[in-house]
Amino acid sequence: MKRFIICLLTGSLLCAGLAGCGASTGAPEQSAPQAAGAGDTVIVLDDGGITVDGAAISTDEAEAVYAAHDIVFYLEGQDFTYGEGSEVDSHSQAEADSHTVVHITRPGTYVLSGGLSAGQIAVDLGDGAEEDPEAVVTLILNGVDITCSVAPAVIFYNVYECGSADTQTAGKDVDTSAAGANVIIADGTENTVTGSYVARIYKPDSVELSEDGTEVVNSKKLHKYDGAFYSKRSMNVTGGEEDTGILTINAGNEGLDSELHLTINGGNINITSGNDGINTNEDGVSVTTINGGTLNIVVTGSTGEGDGIDSNGWLVINGGTVTSAAYGGSQDAGIDSDMGIYVNGGVVLATGNMLDRLEEGGQNYAVFTFAQKQSGSTAYTLKNAGGGVAAKWTPANDFTCLVASFPELTAGEYTFWQGDTQLATSGAAMGGGMGPMGGMEMPEGFKTPENRPEGMPEDRPEGMPGGPKDKEGDMPVNDDGTITLPDGTTIDPTQIKRPEGGRGGGFGGRQPQEGEAVGELSDSFTVAEGGNFFGGVTAAQ
Repeated sequence: MKRFIICLLTGSLLCAGLAGCGASTGAPEQSAPQAAGAGDTVIVLDDGGITVDGAAISTDEAEAVYAAHDIVFYLEGQDFTYGEGSEVDSHSQAEADSHTVVHITRPGTYVLSGGLSAGQIAVDLGDGAEEDPEAVVTLILNGVDITCSVAPAVIFYNVYECGSADTQTAGKDVDTSAAGANVIIADGTENTVTGSYVARIYKPDSVELSEDGTEVVNSKKLHKYDGAFYSKRSMNVTGGEEDTGILTINAGNEGLDSELHLTINGGNINITSGNDGINTNEDGVSVTTINGGTLNIVVTGSTGEGDGIDSNGWLVINGGTVTSAAYGGSQDAGIDSDMGIYVNGGVVLATGNMLDRLEEGGQNYAVFTFAQKQSGSTAYTLKNAGGGVAAKWTPANDFTCLVASFPELTAGEYTFWQGDTQLATSGAAMGGGMGPMGGMEMPEGFKTPENRPEGMPEDRPEGMPGGPKDKEGDMPVNDDGTITLPDGTTIDPTQIKRPEGGRGGGFGGRQPQEGEAVGELSDSFTVAEGGNFFGGVTAAQ
């Protein structure tokens, strides 16, 4: 896969173990078990024959591990009452039958090695598992190569769910240590998962048609699994004791998904996806937490869009190294969250064409929005006042917005470079906080959710840059450097003036001096405590 090149001059990274679902008390010490320990079940995958603890795999559904040709997929040739998939989402029965499904049906630790050219690992502990704290499965990836062309290559169906989907009690701090879905990337191993997805299939007895019988007006979901590596329950992913294992996910649609919470504590994870690299998809509830490891995401946009990381609830980054490139041809973000992004530690580099809000109280950050779209595979360098390199990176995809945060990004003066070309910023200053507009005088037409006029849609209208969205903090950065607000208004950030007594920092990286025109270029980027947004970035004159 194509990987990011990132060379951040930082010290040691925070490396945590299995984080804990309830309120989090911080990342606990790492305690990943060793591969093939006492009591573990060893599964060796092979197209010529799969073994379980040295014996040929059973086909008896009563066994803890058995093989079958019963993969869940979207069948071709169905009418509109079957589901919401199109021709590109569907597959033939013959293609599906060529896949071997390795079913895991009992709690325990399973060590996986070997490969399947057409197969799936499916974990399902049965009805009631969601409520059973003992219904816990740990998959140790010990050198696997699994390809599935009709569905996720690895999927957790029914295991214990440690969290709640109640929006009234939801928050950004969760403890997933008791989750029923656990994945460990064994030290010194290389693991590859190449998977597809299953478009929405309706429960047959739930389909209600319009009066003329031409469309579905109501239905319930039977199946829908967007990720190549997918869990219906909260999931933990971590590395081994040395954190040297590698997991590469190649996804036709989304990469690593969980329907509730996802916690990444370690491992070296490389994701190449046609849509979102990571997605946690319970609206207003899901939390994606990153405590450690190295995470590289490149979205190819084969589906026409794709965020690097997309949480329908919160995104919390406490440690590790996160390098994330959204698809360069759509209005998507390197890091995206409906309820707020909290960067408390680690190294973060995210690129895309959407400006999403970062919250106060965490690690310093710098957000750069460019006057024109930038080409991927070009080196960018941030230098401190003494000329030393604070960070250097090469984003993979085209972008307009770049987010950087790392422990050594202290308050002070910096210069910014594209190759050997020094860059400059323009316009008034704008501080960090609840989003790119935090602390600023709102232009006419901008309305927050609290004061949105009656009848104004909460979703971004069809055809507006970025497409229909339900993300109140998102602001698409257009090719000319302007920003489209949630109500459709387009503004030039270089023309926004800080109100009297307003907060400093931000778009220009400094306050305009007396007599200085708003929009005048400056090659000095001043990072204040908390973080700043720098607008209109272009080559210095």
